[in-house]
Amino acid sequence: MPRSAPISRSVLSGQVKDHLLQEIMAGHFPPGARIVETRVARELGTSQAPVREALRDLEALGVVEINAFRGARVRHPTKAELLEAYGIRAELESLGARLALPRISDADLDELQRYVEEMQQAADAGDAHAEAIVDVTFHARVIQIAGNQTLERVWRYLEPLSRTYITLIVPGVNPRQVADLHTPIIAALRDRDPDLAVVAYHHHFAAAGDMLRGRWIDEPSPSDQAASADADEPSVDDARFAHGLPAAGAVARVEQPRHGRAGSPLTARARLADAGRSQ
Repeated sequence: MPRSAPISRSVLSGQVKDHLLQEIMAGHFPPGARIVETRVARELGTSQAPVREALRDLEALGVVEINAFRGARVRHPTKAELLEAYGIRAELESLGARLALPRISDADLDELQRYVEEMQQAADAGDAHAEAIVDVTFHARVIQIAGNQTLERVWRYLEPLSRTYITLIVPGVNPRQVADLHTPIIAALRDRDPDLAVVAYHHHFAAAGDMLRGRWIDEPSPSDQAASADADEPSVDDARFAHGLPAAGAVARVEQPRHGRAGSPLTARARLADAGRSQ
């Protein structure tokens, strides 16, 4: 019994971490924005302890940085960091494809194909956020099929850094082109060809890296720097309120997972949130 409380708190901090990642992905906490510990705790109905633990986990992932005097802020990673993450993911996911191929079923392939179609539909609708969610669901599913828990843990350590910033923040990226990059991966998996799958994954991440290389700016713009320079700056939620938008806690609460119709981007977001909590 004495052990139950810390375990429960650890589970709660994981839920808070997933919630904050979703908020960062949605652009509610852009690079440089403060994440106020007390405010998050109040919005989610928790104590500050699980929020503090969640922020430390996000710091370890490279998503936020914590300063003793200014608190937690969303990091603006360098181009080199993001390209390194792409390179490592190419190697990890190539291994995942090799391990998945002996285990993958026709039903699995049909599921992956549906994800590609959802990405394409989201891209055509101009919904980059929904596309990014389904994109991550696609890649996570292949890793899950591989059935190697160590690989999955290492992959999840890298993945949030990429998913948070690449598709949603980089201006000028063609969303439909990003979605279509997954088609050669599906083709290689359907052929049950491990060598072709490795080539497809490396091409996928090389092409994504090329999109990023010419567009990502290492430093925030002068307006971003000015907005985040002072510790007493208005918070992201204050700005959202001024524009008639709901507070971050109104977007998604960790206690109640969201549901949507089958095959919708909202359903994919719920699937991803469930997968993150079950890891």
